[in-house]
Amino acid sequence: MELNGAIRPEQFDDYEARPGSIGPVPRLDQTVTFVEGASFCVCEANGEIVPDRADGLFVRDTRLISRWQLRIDGKDIEPLSVIPGEPFEGRFIGRIPARPGAVEPTVLVERHRMVGDGMREDIVITNYGVEPAGLDLSLHVEADFADLFEVKDRRSMLRVSVESSADQAGLHFRAEHPGAEHRGVRITLPGADAVPGCLHTRVVVPEHGTWQGSVEVVPLISGTELAEPFPLDRPLTSTGPALRMKGWRAAIPAIQVDNPVLARALATSERDLGALRINDPEHPDDDVVAAGAPWFMALFGRDSLITSSLMLPFVPSLALGTLRTLARLQGTRESLLSEEQPGRILHEVRLGADLSLALGGQSVYYGSIDSTPLFVMVAGQALHWGVPLSNLAHLHAGVDAALDWIDRYGDRDGDGFVEYQRSTDRGLPNQGWKDSGDSVSDENGRLAEPPIALAEVQGYCYAAKKAGADLAEAFGHPDHAASLRSEAEALKQRFHEAFWLPEEGFYAMALDGHKRPMRVSSSNIGHCMWTGIVKDEVAGAVVDRLVAPDMFTGFGIRTLSSEAMRYNPASYHNGSVWPHDTVLAAAGMTRYGARKDATHVVDGLLDALDAFAGRLPELFCGFARSDKPVPVPYPTSCSPQAWAAATPFEILRISLDLEADVLAGGARAAAVPASIGRVRVRRGPQGSTLVDVDADQTGAFVVGPQR
Repeated sequence: MELNGAIRPEQFDDYEARPGSIGPVPRLDQTVTFVEGASFCVCEANGEIVPDRADGLFVRDTRLISRWQLRIDGKDIEPLSVIPGEPFEGRFIGRIPARPGAVEPTVLVERHRMVGDGMREDIVITNYGVEPAGLDLSLHVEADFADLFEVKDRRSMLRVSVESSADQAGLHFRAEHPGAEHRGVRITLPGADAVPGCLHTRVVVPEHGTWQGSVEVVPLISGTELAEPFPLDRPLTSTGPALRMKGWRAAIPAIQVDNPVLARALATSERDLGALRINDPEHPDDDVVAAGAPWFMALFGRDSLITSSLMLPFVPSLALGTLRTLARLQGTRESLLSEEQPGRILHEVRLGADLSLALGGQSVYYGSIDSTPLFVMVAGQALHWGVPLSNLAHLHAGVDAALDWIDRYGDRDGDGFVEYQRSTDRGLPNQGWKDSGDSVSDENGRLAEPPIALAEVQGYCYAAKKAGADLAEAFGHPDHAASLRSEAEALKQRFHEAFWLPEEGFYAMALDGHKRPMRVSSSNIGHCMWTGIVKDEVAGAVVDRLVAPDMFTGFGIRTLSSEAMRYNPASYHNGSVWPHDTVLAAAGMTRYGARKDATHVVDGLLDALDAFAGRLPELFCGFARSDKPVPVPYPTSCSPQAWAAATPFEILRISLDLEADVLAGGARAAAVPASIGRVRVRRGPQGSTLVDVDADQTGAFVVGPQR
C-alpha cells in the first residue's frame, strides 16, 4: 500500500454509484448511426434509409439495404425525436398528419430499430383519437449490395446484378459478385403482403389503442442465412448484442470524477468503445476494437493497438484480445500485393464481397510500418500492467517474429532505421498513422521520397526492443534480453544523431529516401516522447516546442506547425488536431517530468470535450483558439472513433500520474490537478484494472500491487 498525502478512501463515502449512460441525443438534422460489431446502420433522423445517399444497413462491408422508407396512407412520417438506447438500438418517434375531422395529429408512430448481423424494427402505432384509425402501411425496400468503399467514397458503383422477388415469406434480394461470395437478404413482416420492393398491410388502430408489428432483415452469405441477432421470441436484454454490452460494462472499473466534463466523457467513451468491439466468431472471447464508425468498422492493427494501450490501465483484457487476434493473423509469407511478410502485423482486414476494391486486392492488407513494433510494445505494457505471464506465453513466438521483422524487413537498407515504400501501386503510399498522400513533407513543402523513415516509428521500435527485453527476461532468456536492451540504446543514440535539428530545438519529422531530414515541426515527436526515445537532455526543448503557439492551438496539438509550408488547419493530417495524438504527447510530457505542461495540454482537450458534448471526434480543425474560441469540426471525421474514445481514459491516467509495474513491485499515483477534483477508481466485478485509487489535490491512495 502506498500513501501519498493525506487523502483516505473514506473521504469518498458520499459518492453515489455511477449512473448508466445513453448516447448523445441526435438533432433532427443529423444522421443516426447504430453499431454492433462490424455491422452498422446509417439513416436519417426520422429512421429512413434514403436512396442515393450514404445511408444503409451494412453487414460484412456490404450495404444490404439501400432504401428503407415507411409510408402511412402514402405520406411521410413527421419526425419528433430520436431516443438513443444501447449503441446498437434506438427509437424514432414521429406522427402522421391529422386525421379527417381532427384539429391536430392524433396518430403517433414509434420505430424501435435494432442492428446486428441483420436488423429488426418493431413498429408501434398509437391512436390518441376518439375513433378507430384505418391506415395503409407501406415499407419500401431496396438492396444494391454496394461495397462499403463505394458508398463511403461516393465512387461510381460497380453495379452488380440484383435479383429481387416477393412471396408469402416476404421480400428477397440476391446479388452475385463474379468470383466472390454471393450476398442476399430476406425481409419479412408477418401479415403483410409482399410485392416487388414493398411490404404492405392495412390495419385498424382502435381509439386510444395500439397496433404493433415487427420487421426482420436476415442476411445470406453464399446462400446461408446468418443467425438472427434479435429473435422475436426473446427479450432484448437476453440477446447476444445486449449480453455483450453487459459483459463489457462489467469489465470496466467504476470511475467517479468531480470534473463533470471528464465524468460525462468517460461514460460516453465506455459506451462507444463497447459499441466498437468486434471479434472473430471462432474466438468470441478475444475482443478488439474497430477503428471507427461508420466507415471503419473493421480491424486495423495500429488503431486497435494504440486504443488497447490507452485502455490497458482500465481494461487489460482488451489488450490481450487484440494481441491474440493480431498474432493469429501475423504474416507468414511474402506477398507483393498484400505486402505480407513473415512476422509483420496487419494494417487492416476487410470482408466485402468484392475484394478487388480493398487495399492490395485481398482481405488482409499488411501495409503498415508501425503495427509490428506497436504489437511488441503493447505486449510489454500488458506485462507491466499485470496481465499474467501465463496469458502472454502463447504470444512469445509472435513477439520474436515481430522483432525479427523489424530487423530483416523493416530496416530495408541496413542503416538501423525502419522505413517504408509500398510494394505496388495497390498499396498505401504513406504507411504511418498519417497516411494521407501529402502528409510527409519538408520545410519547402516538397513531399518526401520513399523509402521514408518516420521519427515516431523509430520510437515505437525503441520501445518494442525494450518491451521484447522485458518479455524475454520474464520467459527466462536473460541473454536475449540484454542484447535487445543494448540494441534499444544504440537505436536511441542513432536516432538522436540523425533526426535532431539543433537550430530548431526539435526532431525532424522523418528521413526521406536520401536520408535527408524533413525539417518541419510535427506532432510525430510527441509520440517519440511517449515511447522514451527522446534524450533527457533535450526533452525540455521538445516540450517547449510542442506547446508553442504554432503547435498548440489551445484545444490540442496540431499535426503540423502553422509555420510549415503545407500547413492547412482544415486538412486531414497537415495542421488538424487529433485527440489521441495530443494525449500521447501529453503522456510523453508526463514521462519526462513536465507535468505542468501536460496538464496545460490536457486542460485544452477537456475544453474540446466540453464543446463536443463529451465525445471527441476523430479529429477537428487546427485553428488557433485565440481566433476561433470553439473547436471547429472536421467535416468527415469518424465519431465514435476508437482512439478518440480512449482519450478520456488516458486523460484520467495522466491526471492521476498513474503508473504500474508489477515487475518492479507495484503501482503509484499522485495528487490530481485542481481542474480534475476528486477521483475514485474501483476494480470491476470481472477483475478489471490492477489497482483501486482515491485521489484529490492533496495526494493519492493506491490499493493493489505497489512499488
